[in-house]
Amino acid sequence: MSSAGRALPDVGLVVAARQGDQRALDDVVAASLPLVYNIVGRALRGHADVDDVVQETLVRVIRYLPALNDPAAYRSWLVAITIRQVRDWETRRRVALNRDAGLDAIHNVPDPASDFAGMTILRLGLTDQRREVAEATRWLDPDDQELLSLWWLEETGEIARNEVADALGLSPGHVAVRIHRMKEQIQSARGVVRALRARPGCPDLGAVTTEWDGTPSSLWRKRLARHVRDCAFCGRLGTTLLPIDRLLAGLPLLPLPAGLGAHLPNAAAPAAAAPAVAPPAPTAGPAAGPTPQGAVPTDAGGGPSVVDLAVNRPRGLVPSLAAGVAAAVLAITMAVVILPDEPSAPSWAAPPSAAPTAVATPSVAPSPSARPSSKAPVAPAVSSARKGVGVWNFGGASQALANSRASWYYTWGTQHPGISTPRGATFVPMIRSAENVTAAELARAKAAGPYLLTFNEPDLPEQANMTVEQALNLWPQLMATGSKLGSPAVAWGAPDPQGWLDRFMTGARARGHRVDFITLHWFGADFTTATAVAQLRQYLQAVYQRYRKPIWLTEFALIRFAGGASQFPSQQEQAAFLTAATAMLGQLPYLQRYAWFGLPATDKDRSGLFSDGTEATVVGRAFQAAR
Repeated sequence: MSSAGRALPDVGLVVAARQGDQRALDDVVAASLPLVYNIVGRALRGHADVDDVVQETLVRVIRYLPALNDPAAYRSWLVAITIRQVRDWETRRRVALNRDAGLDAIHNVPDPASDFAGMTILRLGLTDQRREVAEATRWLDPDDQELLSLWWLEETGEIARNEVADALGLSPGHVAVRIHRMKEQIQSARGVVRALRARPGCPDLGAVTTEWDGTPSSLWRKRLARHVRDCAFCGRLGTTLLPIDRLLAGLPLLPLPAGLGAHLPNAAAPAAAAPAVAPPAPTAGPAAGPTPQGAVPTDAGGGPSVVDLAVNRPRGLVPSLAAGVAAAVLAITMAVVILPDEPSAPSWAAPPSAAPTAVATPSVAPSPSARPSSKAPVAPAVSSARKGVGVWNFGGASQALANSRASWYYTWGTQHPGISTPRGATFVPMIRSAENVTAAELARAKAAGPYLLTFNEPDLPEQANMTVEQALNLWPQLMATGSKLGSPAVAWGAPDPQGWLDRFMTGARARGHRVDFITLHWFGADFTTATAVAQLRQYLQAVYQRYRKPIWLTEFALIRFAGGASQFPSQQEQAAFLTAATAMLGQLPYLQRYAWFGLPATDKDRSGLFSDGTEATVVGRAFQAAR
């Protein structure tokens, strides 16, 4: 049995926390985090909102702990609150999707960086049949994901069957029936996973998957399982499958991300280091305990306490999976001053702060004259895991990038010469054109991280300038990196039938090429905020409805291209658009990341965010405040 789940706070600690002992409350919350994180992460299938739901759960634990009648029942109570927050999230998501015309068919789109099945395989080192079980969970019905999150923890020894029943509001008998049905679905999905991975594979299976886009779903599980059941070749592959219960027994909890785990007391620290995730905190009432009003609770080392991490920050100020501890701490300490929850006026409208401010970068080639920064940039207060910027080098680029509060950036290449990556941010490489598909560039791209952007505007002669056939022929070399691949980023017409991207995606499906997400560019020629935001939303919606894949918007701004000259709106108009557009983007479940065009602000690049390392433009201040 894993020690992580059973190491939840003892009765004495819960009693002390209920009575206002701040240190005890901090320990209770810290000890609860691993269990809450595992339940929410698996129930939401790694959706980008995992952080928010974990945080909302902890806020309610802190708020209602004084009303807990039986401290001995703390764990059951914690699990029930967590499941309630998962269900509330699902309800809000469905309401939002039903409210938005044309989005009623959109399902939950997981963030590849937060895919719980993938993280389980990677961070627990699963092999063979345990790996197949983790992969098979991706194919479950959405309603079974919540049950899976609890049953997985039951099988690994973290919670008991009565706690599962209490959390779901069902009798133990009813829970047993639902779990039996879910295990049958996982078992059939294991057969599908094994058949799809078989080499040499079943020739008839290839015909069945002709129209499949490669994304696991319950519908395709049923279709493919039917083939596996009826096919002599595929059916033989499943004869050696061990019972699921035996495979899961003894597995530990998925370790907490390091950026969050670094703030835990030693007794609750995760067993293994992992990429960082700290749940963003919604505004809430004060935590129970004697902390003076306005004071920031700290742990024994003088840093922010776990309660402060959970409660005392505006939503969205937490680093994503790649973010570091320093960024989380800076986000906490700067939150009240820099990013108020309900500002009376947009923060970009205020005069520039004396402190360094933020910026984004354009999609042009890096300047050859750029010089490396002489000192490491200050860690940014990352305000959204989605928010990024295109960067090319200029004086002060490293500090400007740090001040921008972007969580990720790219440079239209596989390297970032002269630009230091701030703590809390990540660099995403790009193979820009056919000439960059070399062994050296591909090796650098593979080493740079899990994502790879590809061919920049292949439909334009002045950019990558590639035919669809040429891109398809080179694609296997990109797939060989093992990176999650974005589609080529066309300049326009992404949803158009028989357009460049449509022909590429059709060819990729026909050849069995993997494309993990769609990469888009969009520049608005109408400078009226409401109109521009509506046009951008319609474009993204049309692309998603055509390809049904997550989307990265890697270049966007208001720029009118006319007769070879670029026309820009005023700084105030650009800032107003940025603010409204990013708010809209935050409501799209399929929009995983966006990047503004771009970081430097010059006479030529008037959509830029920073004139130098510390001087943010009006647009730059809007970007800093964007979530």
